Amino acid sequence: MNLPLPFPASLRPGLAVALVLLLALTGPLTPASAGDDWQGLHGRVSRGELVPMTAILDWLEAHYAGQVLEVELEHDDGRLIYEVEMLGPRGQRVEFEFDAASGELIGIEGVGIDDMRRRP
Repeated sequence: MNLPLPFPASLRPGLAVALVLLLALTGPLTPASAGDDWQGLHGRVSRGELVPMTAILDWLEAHYAGQVLEVELEHDDGRLIYEVEMLGPRGQRVEFEFDAASGELIGIEGVGIDDMRRRP
């Protein structure tokens, strides 16, 4: 049975790989590690304090061509940052940083970024 996923179809294969890699690097989630942190983050998204990751991925798909390689949520100078690494059509790796509270794009690092931009 195929259930609809909340991610754009073009991002799903890369996102699946990213999630598997993230779990492989961090190890299995135990009740102690998965409990309060994930529940707290879910609550913050539900209350509108944090932008849902799906909104970030939708924005990226609309503005940049490529596949998601890795997704991280990090603390940086007292705020939460979404970091999304993408593989561009020419094999370039580009990292996008978004403020998790506002959804604002706050940084892009990489080579060949202009080649990834979708043109209207």
